[in-house]
Amino acid sequence: MSPARDTRTRKVSAAPKATKKAATSKQAAKSGFPADWPATGHRGDLLKAMLRIRRFEERCVELYSAAKIRGFVHLYIGEEAVAVGVNEALSPEDAVVATYREHGHALARGIPAEAVMAEMYGRTTGCSGGRGGSMHLFDASRRFYGGSAIVAGGLPLAAGLALADRMRGERRVTCCFFGDGAFAEGEFHETANLAALWNLPLLLACENNLYAMGTALAREHAQTDLAMRAASYGMPAWTVDGMDVEAVEQAARRAVEGIRAGTGPHFLELRTYRFRAHSMYDPDRYRAKAEVAQWKDRDPINRLMDRMRENGELDDKELAQIEHQITDEIDRAVEAAEQAPEEPVENLLHHVTSSSAETVS
Repeated sequence: MSPARDTRTRKVSAAPKATKKAATSKQAAKSGFPADWPATGHRGDLLKAMLRIRRFEERCVELYSAAKIRGFVHLYIGEEAVAVGVNEALSPEDAVVATYREHGHALARGIPAEAVMAEMYGRTTGCSGGRGGSMHLFDASRRFYGGSAIVAGGLPLAAGLALADRMRGERRVTCCFFGDGAFAEGEFHETANLAALWNLPLLLACENNLYAMGTALAREHAQTDLAMRAASYGMPAWTVDGMDVEAVEQAARRAVEGIRAGTGPHFLELRTYRFRAHSMYDPDRYRAKAEVAQWKDRDPINRLMDRMRENGELDDKELAQIEHQITDEIDRAVEAAEQAPEEPVENLLHHVTSSSAETVS
């Protein structure tokens, strides 16, 4: 039997007015930063989380160039405010489904840098046992249900997780990250329709970075206002400045509060930009250098640092200490990954075939 349809009108065409919410001890506890780090308040935690993602990925570029990391690598540099801001609004009981550009989501969710880096190296201590690599990070203990190499592939999975929670009477939220390219896929429209029809506790977080691989948004969509189109399914939907981590957090909190209150799925169009190419293999010849430079002027990390400096919340000494501790954390992650074991050849069929098939000569 299909869940009963909620027939209330839930369309929202503009962003609700955000309200400032002070950091709580619970938020501080989930930040994942050691107690000896500078106590810079909630904004400081947001800054640390974004810097951790940025420096982690910059190190990945170095390691990839040195052929220590292989395969496809899709960098999140420039989009850090989205992963950090949205995850701040979620609780540990909520679920997260990500895309193949997922290092930022995983780190923001609280997966240790050592576990992510080991997965990048393909080592057994990685969060997916070394079998997933960059595009398939996974940690069920943190309800992080990983990335998918298939564009829009995570959307039906997210709908299923949300449906399961609704049928069990749980007050949990499932958040699904996906790009503007996924909006053109049938999976998005099927998921949005069923989520609204069945009143599912689902947050659809669209990371609109203006390009689906190398295809500009305007070349793919006749109507580029994605939030307006999502609202046509009868769900609250609005656009957010995805280069402002505080704006993202405030919007995500409002959406999550609405979902927990039983008003059904919400859609956020998070307008952001990736500073690097689509992947490490991409020559990135489809964007003007002036466009990239213009977006870099809105770097979410620099914007938050400037705001904190203006308010007397950050000085050079504190920033240097934060940078040093993040560098030390990543150094330890790389060292641990390089020392971690590779999977023995005799284990290669584990999780692939049944035990009886493995013994067939």
